[in-house]
Amino acid sequence: MSSVVDLDWTDDELLDALRDALVTTEEVPQAFVEAGKAAFAWRTIDAELAALTYDSAWDTPELVAVRSESATLRSLTFASDGWTIELELTPDGVLGQLDPPEAGTVSARGDGGKFAEAEIDDLGFFALRPVPTAPYRLVCTTNSGTTILTGWVTP
Repeated sequence: MSSVVDLDWTDDELLDALRDALVTTEEVPQAFVEAGKAAFAWRTIDAELAALTYDSAWDTPELVAVRSESATLRSLTFASDGWTIELELTPDGVLGQLDPPEAGTVSARGDGGKFAEAEIDDLGFFALRPVPTAPYRLVCTTNSGTTILTGWVTP
């Protein structure tokens, strides 16, 4: 086969080179694949991890299913070192407030990617719509550069 710098390839030589290139990508060593996945898992290492400290379902699990559609279905509180995220899960959206209040963005992310994204206003309030239907985590990024990652929320 001709060298890579040879520009006088025949059609068959070009097809052979393209076939070789595709085969090469299929032969990525498993160790490289695992290293790539491990590196991706570290993308949120600098985030403040907020643990679930309150879930209204702990108080009255039987009432969660009987509340009216206009009411809050569930209230959650996540806390980390210096940050609190209060959530109300409603049929229309996820309503929340970041404390201490700071503007920024919030997104709901799950295994399938990003479900929803919204702005956090200067008072720390946000509303995510539509309501995620699969388990998700919130990623709040403030304008000052702090990232807060909640635990998993199961709708």
